[in-house]
Amino acid sequence: MDTAVQFCLGGCNPLWSASISSCSPNPICQDANLTFSNFNRIQDVSLYDGDASAYDWVINTGKILNTNSSGGDMIMTLDETGGTHLSSTRYMHYGKITARMKTGRWGGVVTAFIMMSDVRDEIDWEWPGDAVTEGQTNYFWQGYVPEGTSNGHVETGLTDTYANFHDYTIDWQLKTLTWSIDGKVVRTLNEADTVDKKGVSHFPNTPSKVELSIWPAGIDGMAAGTVQWGGGMINWNDPDYKAAGHFYAIVRSITIECSDSTERKVGVTAYTYSSNTSSQTPGIKLVNASTLLSAVGNGAETIEGNSYSVRVTMATVVGLVISLLW
Repeated sequence: MDTAVQFCLGGCNPLWSASISSCSPNPICQDANLTFSNFNRIQDVSLYDGDASAYDWVINTGKILNTNSSGGDMIMTLDETGGTHLSSTRYMHYGKITARMKTGRWGGVVTAFIMMSDVRDEIDWEWPGDAVTEGQTNYFWQGYVPEGTSNGHVETGLTDTYANFHDYTIDWQLKTLTWSIDGKVVRTLNEADTVDKKGVSHFPNTPSKVELSIWPAGIDGMAAGTVQWGGGMINWNDPDYKAAGHFYAIVRSITIECSDSTERKVGVTAYTYSSNTSSQTPGIKLVNASTLLSAVGNGAETIEGNSYSVRVTMATVVGLVISLLW
C-alpha cells in the first residue's frame, strides 16, 4: 500500500462494495472530551471487534507513548520503520471537533488531524515539514479535488506549533465548514460554493472518523510532489531524532460536539448507507443496529423519522485520499 494512502484511510467503502448495504454500520457520534492519561480505551486495529463503547480509538499502525508514567499526553512516534496512525471508533455526521496538540518540526515529516469518511470525503488540518509558524487546511470530496477548486490554504502567523499547544478546530455543519485556531476562525467554506455546473455539491457530507497521524512524506519511493510538499527528504541524523530515537507529535485532547442534521430518537446507535435513486446516490440513515463485527450481515432496524438522504456521486478519480499537490 502507498505510504501516504496508508495514513489517510476510511473504512469499508459502500460505493465500491457488492451492494450499498454491504458495509457494517458506523457507530454513532457521542459528545466527548477525550484525553490520553492512559491508553485503556485505545485498541490495536487487528483486535478491535467493533465495540465503540469499549474503545475510543484504534491504532492502525505505529507506536504511541505517554509523556509520563503517571498520566499525561499521547506521543505519536515516527522512525525509520514508519509513522503512527489512529482512528476514532465513532463517526460524526456534522459537528465540531477540536484537537489540542503540538506538531513535529522536521523536513519530510507530516503531522495531521483530519476527518475521513468511508467514501473518502475528507477535511484536513496538516503541518508538513519544518514550517512551525503555519498550518494547512484542505478538503476533498470522495477522494479527489473537485475540478477548478483550489482547496489547500496556508494559515500563517502561528506561534511555534512544535513548542506550543494550540487548539485546532474543524466546525463541520450542513451548509458551512470552518477551520479555527485557538478559537479564531481562519477559513470558512460554504456548501453553496462547492456546487458544480451540473448542480452537484462537492461538499463533504458523509459520516466521518477523526484521524490523527504523523507520517513520512520525505522517504524513498514517495511521489516527488509529496516529498516537496512535505519539506524534503527526512534527515535521519537530525539531533532530535538521535536524542529521542524517533520523531514525534503530541496530542493532549480531542473534544467532540455532535450536530446530526436530523433529530435522533431513542434507540439510535449507528449510521448506515442505503439505496436512494441509485447505488451512486445513497442515503444516510440513523438506525438501531449492532456495530460488532460478529453482527455484520444481520441487518439493521431503521428508526422511523430519523432517516435522511445525502447526494453522493461516484468520483471519477478513485483512490486519492490525501492532499498532495494544490
